[in-house]
Amino acid sequence: MTSILTNLFDGVAYGMLLFVLACGLAVTLGLMNFVNLAHGAFAMAGGYVCMVLVNRMGWPFFAALPLAFVSAAAIGIVLERLLYRHLYARSHLDQVLFTIGLTFMSVAAVDYIQGSSRVFINLPAALQGQFDLFGVGIGRYRLMIIVICGLLTIGLQMVLAKTRFGSRLRAAVDDPRAASGLGINVPQVFAFTFAFGCGLAGLGGALSAEILGLDPYFPLKFMIYFLIVVTVGGSSSITGPFLASLLLGIGDVAGKYYVPKMGPFVIYTMMIVILIWRPNGLFGRTAAR
Repeated sequence: MTSILTNLFDGVAYGMLLFVLACGLAVTLGLMNFVNLAHGAFAMAGGYVCMVLVNRMGWPFFAALPLAFVSAAAIGIVLERLLYRHLYARSHLDQVLFTIGLTFMSVAAVDYIQGSSRVFINLPAALQGQFDLFGVGIGRYRLMIIVICGLLTIGLQMVLAKTRFGSRLRAAVDDPRAASGLGINVPQVFAFTFAFGCGLAGLGGALSAEILGLDPYFPLKFMIYFLIVVTVGGSSSITGPFLASLLLGIGDVAGKYYVPKMGPFVIYTMMIVILIWRPNGLFGRTAAR
């Protein structure tokens, strides 16, 4: 029972991490209807910024996390202004080809600048190791991830559902011309939303560096995980990807622990079963917009 609870805890932590990494893609794909396969490159950028600040410049870990968010968001808003906004009205195939090209360019650039070795972030002593709670091993760093990601999830859901900006974003996506007629600055709303999604990816990259490792091929290795989360959860809301992340995180950790030879296939099996049952995802719309 203790091993089951420990695996459940680790799976929840991994699922929360997947959600923070993938929720930016859920925002751009589900709310902006834009396929951004370069999403992992922004996560990698945030991870490397955090690594440089902590490992090489001696910054405290918690002080470097906001800089990881801001740096990825800044890169996102620059690229949105210069490149992405010209593709909003293009087909999904054009968006896929363009963003996958950006991904390969980012991999080559980081490999040239940082080298191909995998790196990890030096954590403070307070986040290292674990403690026992009723016989269940609780990793301090994973507990921190659950707390941070949980607060981010609640805040993101409230912003999208309860604020004026959330209503403006939904209006801009559903009918940009009518939204412009009502005085909504659609390009500004899209730019801010895209930058915020990139910032979340950067924060997720910084948080995941200790667990997943960080190397130039990070965007390619984990691109499929981001897509699985959004596909299984459905791209029309944030709730779907959140529940999908938890489900897939728990399934992936349990599969690798109980059936190590088949572990990597568990997450794909779950995806296939769910999509056969719910072709549009757990919370997907029954018809395309």
